[in-house]
Amino acid sequence: MQLSLPDNYRRGQRLQTLVENQTTYTVSQAEMSIFETHQQAERVLLTFDAPVLASMVHGKKVMHLRNQEPFPFLPGESLVLPGGEPMCIDFPEATATTPTKCLAMTIDPTLIGQVVDRMNEQLPRADGAYWNAWSSNYCFTNDAAIHRIIHRMIYLFAEDHPSKDLFVGMALQELLVRILQAESRDELLLGKGPSTSNNRLSHVVKHIRDNLRERLSVDELSRIGNMSSSHFTRTFKAETGMSPIDFINEQRLQMAAGLLREKSRRIGEVYMECGFNSPSYFNRQFKRRFGCSPKAFQQGT
Repeated sequence: MQLSLPDNYRRGQRLQTLVENQTTYTVSQAEMSIFETHQQAERVLLTFDAPVLASMVHGKKVMHLRNQEPFPFLPGESLVLPGGEPMCIDFPEATATTPTKCLAMTIDPTLIGQVVDRMNEQLPRADGAYWNAWSSNYCFTNDAAIHRIIHRMIYLFAEDHPSKDLFVGMALQELLVRILQAESRDELLLGKGPSTSNNRLSHVVKHIRDNLRERLSVDELSRIGNMSSSHFTRTFKAETGMSPIDFINEQRLQMAAGLLREKSRRIGEVYMECGFNSPSYFNRQFKRRFGCSPKAFQQGT
């Protein structure tokens, strides 16, 4: 899923520089900048005073972050960094006709703290762990919900509307909740979350990952998590942002995408190997997730 920019996002402004030309929009609780680079460059330094969400729009960057190996930053991906964290950026493919474009949105730390407090009150994590704001970098691929919110926020920031502050503030709160839930989901998948060894959801997620080819039910998963079905479903969705069934489908679809990258794989074999019972259901879910049919995906990789 690739973000797009409104046609008038520069507001008639001319390019001031060919490297990281900046167009900025400001509301009371956040500031969004669109950065464009029109020529190849290396080791461009950038730092933001407040926590920042960076999302790639077009092209490719190579990110050099503290205590991490350099990695490519591509459309459909986002990065959250705490305030004051330096970024060193390469632009290996930027040209005048195909500029690299990225948005960076700094967010008021007070708002982040308020959202985290509300999550701890209303969406308690399993086994007593607390939601916390980011103290280190978090890189992730935008899921469908996060993509929709960021895309809408681009247009909200660029819009000249008297209620823009209110609209952006409401969207920001949802975005923060969904990013924190996505991070929790990734931690469970990687076994890196707080108190993972004692976290009941981590055992459930491991069981799902180990048994994607098998029939999985909420009743079975709730027994593994030692919860009632209703409590398990509420807890799982609060911590991961997905229902158990949606999470299972997402893992199966990711598995299917990996298998389809092998050109020799037959689609009829892949859907059964990934635990789908119906080819039509598999095709429908795959197209909804990846924007194309399994056949088109396989041919395009």
